[in-house]
Amino acid sequence: MKTVSIHVAKTHLSSLVEEAAAGGEIVIAKAGKPIARLVPLEKPDFRKTFGMLKGKIWVSEDFDAPLPPEILNAFCGGRSRD
Repeated sequence: MKTVSIHVAKTHLSSLVEEAAAGGEIVIAKAGKPIARLVPLEKPDFRKTFGMLKGKIWVSEDFDAPLPPEILNAFCGGRSRD
């Protein structure tokens, strides 16, 4: 654990934040007495598992059906798609 004064913390805040993000812990002191602690945030435990969205997503039966001509023409800028 590293201890720095408020003045040093103000002057070197960016590097102290990087140090904390890398896993370090910095104590900020005023007149030699600790008043604050700079620590890294805990990373959320998010694991992707097969089937984790089962029952949460719905796909229409006609999902891949051809688009109506008026919508298809809008995508093609009014030009024929042929």
